[in-house]
Amino acid sequence: MFAKLKERAEKFLNEKNFVTDILGKIEEKTGIKKRYLAAGTVSVTGLYLIFGYGASLLCNLIGFLYPAYFSIKAIESENKDDDTKWLTYWVVYGVFSVGEFFSDIFLYWCPFYYVCKCLFLLWCMAPVGWNGSQVLYKRVVRPFFLKHEAAVDSVVNDLSGKAMTAAESVTREVLQTLAKNKTLLPSEAAAKGLPSTSADLNVD
Repeated sequence: MFAKLKERAEKFLNEKNFVTDILGKIEEKTGIKKRYLAAGTVSVTGLYLIFGYGASLLCNLIGFLYPAYFSIKAIESENKDDDTKWLTYWVVYGVFSVGEFFSDIFLYWCPFYYVCKCLFLLWCMAPVGWNGSQVLYKRVVRPFFLKHEAAVDSVVNDLSGKAMTAAESVTREVLQTLAKNKTLLPSEAAAKGLPSTSADLNVD
């Protein structure tokens, strides 16, 4: 198991991507090999996630900033393959966030919770073919969606129709209330031949 992970890590460090480019530049300036830089960065980040203040914020930033940056680049590029890649990530990220909302109360006290969460998010965004978002989408999210797609579409259409009906009903009631409670200005009252408030006071 450890040998397989080490092999994958070495393969990742030898690939051409955003992370390895940064590590390569640091290696050129410092003379420290990329594998040691990566190991040191992972170790420091892991220790901070266990003992540091604001581990939740750091973990969420790691899971959001990098994907958000490359999602914007994907939108602005003409290639649509990267659009699909990052859409897949955000779908998995959304499903994970919903699940975390219900399980966080039981897991937040665990000292390794944010380390595991961070590793999971890094796996999901890793610039490799076996990253977590692709694996989870193809094996979990997509089969579940295709199985229940008709039922979900029916519920969504039903809710959309009810929301539209409710909005129209509220709008109609508001307009009717405004029409009933409309007050006439003095100029409008004079134009209609109705006594104004000042004329009523003079008569009294």
